[in-house]
Amino acid sequence: MNQAQLHVMPDRAPLAMAEQDFRQVPSQQAVPPTMTRSDHLWRFAAFAPAFLITAMLTVAIVNWLSRGGVTLLEGLVATLIALTFIWVSLSVSTVVLGLAKRVLYPYFARHTPGRGGPQDIALLMPIYNEVPWEVFGNASAMLMELSQGQCKDRYTLFILSDTNDPEIAEQERRAFIALQSEVSPGFDVYCRRRAQNIDKKTGNLTDWIQNWGAAYDAMLVLDADSLMSGAAIRQLAHELSAHPDAGLIQSFPHLIGAETLFGRMQQFSNAVYGWLMAEGLAVWSQSEGNYWGHNAIIRTRAFADSARLPYMRGYRGRRDLILSHDFVEAGMLRRAGWSVRFLPRAGGSFEETPQTLIDYALRDRRWCQGNLQHLRILTARGFHPVSRFHLLQGAVAFLLSPAWFVVILIWSLIGAMPESTVSYFSHTNPLQPVWPTAEPIDGLLVLLFIYTMLLMPKIIGTCAMGFRGRTRADYGGWHNLAGTALLEIFCSILYAPVMMVQQTIAVIYALFGWSRSWVPQNRAGAGYGWGEVFRFHIVETLTGLAMVIGIVLGGVSLWLAPIALSLALAAPLSKLSGIRISDQAFRLLRLDSPQNLREPRVARRARSERARIKAMVLAPAQPDPIAIAAE
Repeated sequence: MNQAQLHVMPDRAPLAMAEQDFRQVPSQQAVPPTMTRSDHLWRFAAFAPAFLITAMLTVAIVNWLSRGGVTLLEGLVATLIALTFIWVSLSVSTVVLGLAKRVLYPYFARHTPGRGGPQDIALLMPIYNEVPWEVFGNASAMLMELSQGQCKDRYTLFILSDTNDPEIAEQERRAFIALQSEVSPGFDVYCRRRAQNIDKKTGNLTDWIQNWGAAYDAMLVLDADSLMSGAAIRQLAHELSAHPDAGLIQSFPHLIGAETLFGRMQQFSNAVYGWLMAEGLAVWSQSEGNYWGHNAIIRTRAFADSARLPYMRGYRGRRDLILSHDFVEAGMLRRAGWSVRFLPRAGGSFEETPQTLIDYALRDRRWCQGNLQHLRILTARGFHPVSRFHLLQGAVAFLLSPAWFVVILIWSLIGAMPESTVSYFSHTNPLQPVWPTAEPIDGLLVLLFIYTMLLMPKIIGTCAMGFRGRTRADYGGWHNLAGTALLEIFCSILYAPVMMVQQTIAVIYALFGWSRSWVPQNRAGAGYGWGEVFRFHIVETLTGLAMVIGIVLGGVSLWLAPIALSLALAAPLSKLSGIRISDQAFRLLRLDSPQNLREPRVARRARSERARIKAMVLAPAQPDPIAIAAE
């Protein structure tokens, strides 16, 4: 048997996927719910304050810089700050909106009343050279969860492998046998391996839809590191049934499994601050939500009819695959009239995060190329304005870093320039001097305001989380929660300049078309040697050393010292990011989050199932108890 053609699948049920064209508006397939006056007011409350705050800051900066006349470089700084700060303001207003929604509507009905009949739902796990026992262990845990609750729908699991490594392919075969040996009654489990990784994950899912999609009402798309409780899966299924207009419903994945300093930073931030951001996002996105590529349920026929991605025209007529497909697919579903909803309070949805700074930066480089493609889709016909905004936001998330980097470099140059002679006489009225006056806002207040706005979501999230009695009990009181939050904020400030430069590099890579071959995410937290670390962070190190020298010589503002030191120490900080802190004796140094203080049941099950399947995969070869036919 050719292991590259592992194929244990049901009878084919072909479903055609309609060719889509960004130059044409498709016919409406569904009608999303009409927005009420209240919905419009919530959306206005998110965007209006963001624009107002940005306008006020811009005026303050211009007034501050205009004391001695605004130079070209100073004008560029003010413009860049205005263009970047709007997104900072929007994040703050989104968090405030989320908090207001939670206060006004604290109770959450787990299920919308009324639903249709039973649905056939496919759980899809597309994988590519992943660690088999981790993928199959997670799948086994989710099936165990589903078997212990009342299922009104029928669930079938599909492992969709594009693995091309022969050793991993053999391990997947063994893991599949191990999974089938313990699968709960009433669930079917299938596995298919494509010989070629055509069109990456998009092509993997398209292949399944075109060959088996007609047999299933919905597909719940999972990543290799996805984990969902049975209750979470059943709730997504219920909501899709209860809302016939819904084409896609996205859950809010919480981060779990982090053991290192950098991983725990991301996990704490996601748990303590992210929930309010998610709540606010759901408020203003309404039926024009977004898709993050996993832990979401999709109406199969709606997706097949409206969301097949066309290729983009690239350099010299080359056909380019759309890489960050999820945002675009959400926009295409909404373009066809289907609503795209977001359930921030569903709970029970989890994923993992990169464990080191280098792994995080490498993932960003892959994402950046796809997100910048979104700028070319903004003019596509038929997209809803909010869908276009999601596409723009995805691109701007990476473009902000080079913008801030340019601001810092220009600020350094401004500080290095000799001051020009100040004249209090105007050539239009040389006999009447204009004496300087004290301004109510100076540079220090402007900088303090910017820093405060950057930290505001973290401050609001920590305070709001602290009012939950169970959370305070898990942490052992306010002091432990506040101390952990302060440590995370300190670490975030320390790593922010390094991440800013790395995202700037990612943008440069994307603009020049430099791309790395896709490799599975390093989720085990394996560190890197000093040589690798210094080579990876050479740009930050040299930039930081130049800024430090400029500060010592008096040519660069002392206010840039924290940024300069972080950049100069990029390599040691990167090495530190992979240090395991989950077993630290001193509690605050562990950067605990609610997910590891009160570990979800499905996470415990997944850990146990991973160990069981790993033992079976790595055991000496045994005769196959299951006949697996070649494709």
